Amino acid sequence: MGSSKLLCVIGVAIIFLQLISGTSGWGQHGHYAICKIAEGYLSKDALDVVKKLLSESAQGELAAVCSWADLFAVRSHYYWSRALHFVDTPDFRCNYDYTRDCHDSSGRKNRCVTGAIYNYTLQLTSACHNSVSESRYNLTEALMFLSHFVGDVHQPLHCGFLGDLGGNRIQLHWYRRKANLHHVWDTEIIDTALKNFYGSDLSIMIEALRKNITENWSNDVESWEECEGNRTVCPNPYASESVSLACKYAYKNATPGSVLGDDYFLSRLPIVQRRLAQGGLRLAATLNRIFDSCGLISNMGRGVHGAYYA
Repeated sequence: MGSSKLLCVIGVAIIFLQLISGTSGWGQHGHYAICKIAEGYLSKDALDVVKKLLSESAQGELAAVCSWADLFAVRSHYYWSRALHFVDTPDFRCNYDYTRDCHDSSGRKNRCVTGAIYNYTLQLTSACHNSVSESRYNLTEALMFLSHFVGDVHQPLHCGFLGDLGGNRIQLHWYRRKANLHHVWDTEIIDTALKNFYGSDLSIMIEALRKNITENWSNDVESWEECEGNRTVCPNPYASESVSLACKYAYKNATPGSVLGDDYFLSRLPIVQRRLAQGGLRLAATLNRIFDSCGLISNMGRGVHGAYYA
């Protein structure tokens, strides 16, 4: 499958997302919410570039393609990208260290979610200021990968323990349904909230998150958006936050064979909501830093060489 044909998968993804009726989570609903929040905080320059890079099938909506990196066709064609959705940390250490943790299962360095965020940020930034760099990369794919991975790093169990693969090996019950702990955080908490509190309407949930951002979390927004040392992107603190939250909330009282119900759901939902909001604001802040005053706004186009991982 060539790069141009693979990008056609975007259109299929959008149709698929429109047909979903509550069976997906951080893979679709969560990623959509994060990117929808981000859209509302993009600067004019950043929004212009994003719209130029998006496929026509996205109809100018970044949120429509934020789950693209999870599609089976994408993961199969770009097999190496599977390791980029997470970073595993040592069991029970409850901390993250880039040098120690960012590698794939073969030990190749920089191949984890934080490494991917750095890589795709570099691709987009260099293309803004160097036309030679632009020709090396598929900038549409770089934008979609970056947007997706910023979402992933905010899911606590995408920075979970190596021994249980971020909760994937912890089999339990979510109410009466069999699940694993990772799936609970990817999907079940959001789906249950949508059903119980938002009439299964994702747009209502997103509006509630926006209201929290402007009201309850307004004093935190500036610190969430900051990037220490005037850097363009800061995924390492996000990963550190996630593994800390995994220890304090995700793994706690979620042993193999346990039944997770109202107590777990109601106490963990605020964590999920806050992480979705942080992911959206930080994605927007990152894209604003990349694309503000971008020298190639007028002639940025889609690359022809496919995704490139440095």
